[in-house]
Amino acid sequence: HGRDVDEICKMIGADGLIFQDLSDLVDAVAQGNPDIKLFETSVFDGNYVTGDVDLAYLEHLEALRSETAKRKQEKMQDLANLELYNEG
Repeated sequence: HGRDVDEICKMIGADGLIFQDLSDLVDAVAQGNPDIKLFETSVFDGNYVTGDVDLAYLEHLEALRSETAKRKQEKMQDLANLELYNEG
């Protein structure tokens, strides 16, 4: 967002900021428990351990959460409520 390191530090209340690549992060964590062989790093690299998350799936989720989809869902709920109150 156009901020330099000093601005980011001030914004988050940090004395300093260190940048680390993902492999260094995994190595550092593995030192804490060498028995762990696989780390879930999808938040950083988009590689999901389940193997079934791809771009098409993520785009589908985005479409479900879009404003248009929300309005459609609200309209369907309004119609369902209308039917409920008009029965019997």
